[in-house]
Amino acid sequence: MELTVKTKITVQSSIKAPIEKVWKCWTSADDIINWYSASEDWHTPKAENNFINDGKFNYRMEAKDGSFGFNLEGIFTTITLNKLIEYKLADDRKVSIEFESSENTTLVKETFEAENENPIELQRSGWQAILDHFKEYVEML
Repeated sequence: MELTVKTKITVQSSIKAPIEKVWKCWTSADDIINWYSASEDWHTPKAENNFINDGKFNYRMEAKDGSFGFNLEGIFTTITLNKLIEYKLADDRKVSIEFESSENTTLVKETFEAENENPIELQRSGWQAILDHFKEYVEML
């Protein structure tokens, strides 16, 4: 049996907000629909988030012009309050989000296994754009 090693990609952002606020915005479905997109021509009209260990999530991301859309869905595998979220996507890729607080700033570091359809740099820039949008959203609240 051949073992496949998945490429891991990490993106991160330093957010000028206390960790409790960052955590709430990251985990609340009401907030997720406001920040989960990579660009202004995309949006997330629906987010379901059963935020418990073994809980399922499903976020619907769509182009605002209706030309394309997809679901990001998976199961939370580890939740450590204000520290760590790990989940497995529907295609079995693993994602880890670390939260680190320092005074009134929170570092969010997201590591995910790359998929095989798109170039690594495209995946990195897409996930970074979503994280940048999250930072903007949290800091404007």
